Amino acid sequence: VAYDFYFWPTPNGYKVSIALEELELPYNLCPVNISVGEQHHADFVAISPNHKIPALVDHCPTQGAEKSMIFESGAILLYLAEKYQRLMPQEAEARMTCMQWLFWQVGGLGPIA
Repeated sequence: VAYDFYFWPTPNGYKVSIALEELELPYNLCPVNISVGEQHHADFVAISPNHKIPALVDHCPTQGAEKSMIFESGAILLYLAEKYQRLMPQEAEARMTCMQWLFWQVGGLGPIA
């Protein structure tokens, strides 16, 4: 399996799970129970230094590294969209519009939802 997906059932966790499912990617689901503080365990902080879910470990990155560790839902969504050239338009104007809405959701709607 190419990915370890660190998840808890929150809006940010669901965003990434939907992208993984839409891309039909195999992944290990690694629950991080934030209600009991598991996000502060050293092994998780090594993956997500902001102590938050979601996080993704890619065991088959395209840049030649052994693995890539990505945290923050927006960063994970962009990473997956760029790696697989899906879920985001390639044409510049449409891509910019998509990114505007993604950044609005992450920075505007997400914090109040």
